This record gives sequence, structure tokens and C-alpha cells, in this order.
Amino acid sequence: MSSTPQQAKRALIAQIEPWIDESELQELQRVIRSTFLIEHELTREFESMTARMTSSKHAIAVCNGTLGLYICLKALGIGSGDEVIVPNLTFVATANAVILAGATPVLCEIREDTFCLDVTRAEKLLTAQARAIIPVHLYGQSADLAAIEEFTKRHGLKLIEDAAQGIGVKFGGKHVGTFGEMGILSYYGNKTITCGEGGIILTNDDDLAKAAYRLKNHGRAQKGVFVHESIGFNFSFTELQAAVGIAQMKTLPAIVNKKRAIHDRYVNELQGLKNCRAAFIDPRCEPVFWFTSFLCPNTDELSAFLRDQSIQTRRFFYPLHLQPCYAGGKHVRGMDADFRISESVYQQGVSLPSSYGLTWEEQSRVIEQIRRFYASRN
Repeated sequence: MSSTPQQAKRALIAQIEPWIDESELQELQRVIRSTFLIEHELTREFESMTARMTSSKHAIAVCNGTLGLYICLKALGIGSGDEVIVPNLTFVATANAVILAGATPVLCEIREDTFCLDVTRAEKLLTAQARAIIPVHLYGQSADLAAIEEFTKRHGLKLIEDAAQGIGVKFGGKHVGTFGEMGILSYYGNKTITCGEGGIILTNDDDLAKAAYRLKNHGRAQKGVFVHESIGFNFSFTELQAAVGIAQMKTLPAIVNKKRAIHDRYVNELQGLKNCRAAFIDPRCEPVFWFTSFLCPNTDELSAFLRDQSIQTRRFFYPLHLQPCYAGGKHVRGMDADFRISESVYQQGVSLPSSYGLTWEEQSRVIEQIRRFYASRN
């Protein structure tokens, strides 16, 4: 029986939601049967799967991506008195991890085409205190790692990649998160694949891997002993997270393909709308479209209109220089720079429904309603 227009309106189309099926339950049953809930064999299995996927020598599971960034900074000896360059358009965790480490984030403007950090502008931000740069691979597209690598080598800076949104993303055939000294992936509930919470630290350096593990394990090299070589904390993973992650990793290729199809259809069917455009894709990048995002006019009105049609959207990250928590330049340097690009991208940015479970009919409804919105304004 077909639904009425009122029923169709009530059928919510989520902007993003994870794909969970019986596979996760089967892996979780392995954990329950084992009665071993803290880090153990499944965590090692999940780390090994991630290391293989990324071609990284070490993959170290931690409780979340934010603390993964903190561990990277501390493993590299970055702290009080140091400065770390971060993009102005990112989730606040990037800058907050720097603050937690005791260092100062320095805000850098983004590129207008990819929305990622513009390394050409970073030159003017360097001081004697600069120690590192953290590019963010925004919405599943890589930053320009070729230019950023050259920049860090020329200035003797550490490169830490915030690849929280970059699971499966490659640049020049190499997985993001593996270009610098260290990088992180995130498995938060809305990411391409999820553990509910969780993160992975990537590095090819044996000493940094050991330092990272000690930092997440109370300053000791192995669990179950009570001699602590250094100061550390409890940023551990769990077997329950690992079980979900293992199942999710097995579905990653299907998720990536579906998200690409969703992205391509939005781009093809919305390209005729005046002033609406998707992000430019660097040809060196193999993106994974965590979100499909557009720059459109009247974004607030569009989001409200779609919400009335039970279609969820999401605005872009709020630029860091406008965040109330950093008001007055407290904790962060560079607040008073020219961030017209960040502001423009934020004001126009909208992320459309992009879940793996989005059906053809649901996407058709989203496209139809977006066209309807702009038709009424032309």
C-alpha cells in the first residue's frame, strides 16, 4: 500500500547513520563468549586489519581520535611554548588536542576549492616556536600532502595528519595518515565505518609507536605489570569496540562504493542549479565521500526547508576563529587574520544525506526537494 504525502513527510531521511547488521552481532558474540572485554585478541586483529589497509607499520588503537592526536603530539615532545599550525575550518578537536598537549594552535586559512589547509598561507605563520602542522582531510578529501610534506621538510616541522574523516582516502596512491611522523583515524559513530567511539594512531617509526603505546597504557610497555617507565594515562580500546570495528572493516569496500555512487548522483543531478557546486576533487586524491557536501546560496533557508520535509542536513564546521571558546585569542593564535574564505565556505556549506543505507528513492526525494526549493526562488 502506498503511503500518503503526510506519511512520506514523516519518514525521516537521516543525514548520516552507520550501517549495522548481523555481522557486528556475530563479532560481539565472540567477545561475550571469551569473557575478555578489555584490549586483547580482537583489538590486535582490528589493529592488524587497519595496518594492512593503510600500509602502516604500526596501528595503535585508542579510545578516540581526539586523544589520538594528543598522544601524537606528546610522543613527538610537543608541549608548552610550542606552536602547531592547524586549519581554520575543522572540528574543534584538532585545535583542542593541541591545547590539551600544552601547545598553542595557530590558525591557517583554507583553500577555496578543496576546503583543506592552504599551506601557501602557512609560510607567514611561522615563528621560532613552530614545531608541527596538522592538516585535516576534510569531508573525505585529502589535503595537498605533496606541498605540505615539502613545507615541513623545508622548515624542519613535524607532520601529524588529522585523518579522522579519511578512512580509505588516498593521495598519490598512499593512504592518508601515513605521510608524516604520525597520523590518526577516527571511528566515531558518524564516520565512514565506526566502533561507536575509537581511534587509531598510525606511524612507521618504532620509537614513536612505543612512546604512543606507553602514553595510552599508564606509561608502561605492557599491561599487567606495575613498573611504569614514564608518565602515561588510560586511553585504551575495548574488545567490544574492536568487534564492531572488525565487522565494519569487512564492509568498507561496499560502503566506499555506495558513498561514491551517492556523491556522483548528487553532483550529476544538481549541477544545473545556479551557484550550487560540490568541492573540487584534487586528481591526485582518491576520496571517500564520508559526506557529500555542496556550496549553495541560502543555505540556512535550504536546511530549514528540507527539515520541514523530514530531510536532515548538516552545516559545515564552524570556523575556529569564530568559536566562542577561543574568544579574545585565549588559547589560540591568529584569531584576527583574514579568514574570508573560511567564512564564505561555512556560510554556503551544506552536507546532504550520505548514509550507506540511503535508498535510490530517498535520494530522489532529496534531489526533488532541493530543486523545488531553488525553483521557488528563481
